[in-house]
Amino acid sequence: MRPSVLLLRALLAALWLAALPVHAQAPVREYDSIVESGVLRVAVYQDFAPYSFQQDGQARGVDVELARALADGLGLELALIWAPPGEKLDDDLRDYIWRGHYLRPHELADVMLRVPYDRDFAYMSNEFGELANDLVVMFGPYQRERWLVAHDRRRLKQVPSVAVFQQHPIGVEVDSVPSFYLSSVFDGLLSRQLHHYPNVRATFAGMKQGEVDAVMALRGEVDWQLHLAADPELARAQNAYPKMGKQVWDIGMAVHQSNRQLAYALEEKLEELILEGKLKELYARYGLQYELPGLYQDAEQDE
Repeated sequence: MRPSVLLLRALLAALWLAALPVHAQAPVREYDSIVESGVLRVAVYQDFAPYSFQQDGQARGVDVELARALADGLGLELALIWAPPGEKLDDDLRDYIWRGHYLRPHELADVMLRVPYDRDFAYMSNEFGELANDLVVMFGPYQRERWLVAHDRRRLKQVPSVAVFQQHPIGVEVDSVPSFYLSSVFDGLLSRQLHHYPNVRATFAGMKQGEVDAVMALRGEVDWQLHLAADPELARAQNAYPKMGKQVWDIGMAVHQSNRQLAYALEEKLEELILEGKLKELYARYGLQYELPGLYQDAEQDE
């Protein structure tokens, strides 16, 4: 196609975009304004047990309790913003940290929890070679996350490797990383034994009913379901997952890039919770294993 035609198309596209209604960016509250208001607005994911969910009209979950502890540490009241997850984390950061959602134009959070603390992600470029998240600061790792398999020892005594799922059915959440992984590893040999469910809770129900012998999900979700089941025959498998890529990562927080003062204040309170063992106790109340993020593991090794 001739350059002149390409240029004309680009100009027409620009004019079309300019004619669309402008979505004004929601105002970002600076640290002094947050303190003056007496309220810390924290975004947590909606219906994401055991991290953040509602039960009998009460907000529950380790992220909810962490948010409350951080707000208390700053002498502020907590206001939760329940965030339905978008298709990508970039969407969530845009909708709750730096611009706002068009359906909630004035509902920016001061801080968002359960954001990957990952240098590669923080400095990821978009299709134009620009930083995709240049308006966001990701900081404050507070937990190490990983994938985990749980199995029913009445039908599957142990899981020496994921190759065992050539003979034993395993349940996963639809459109999840475990789904993509188990359907493709070993040239797809496990896909015949792969059962899909709408959520992790349903995968455990399937295991309880004998439809599958194991499930694979986030460690926190697996731990929570094991805690609720209170069944000694349900066990955790400690496996590596060949050719899976990133299997372990740290979870942290995010604020607008103009609000580093808030980030510093939150980091100080978070470090107290981690070093005093209070965050580990919080996780234990939900039946979850707590693993220090890499930042603190490295510090322990240096001592």
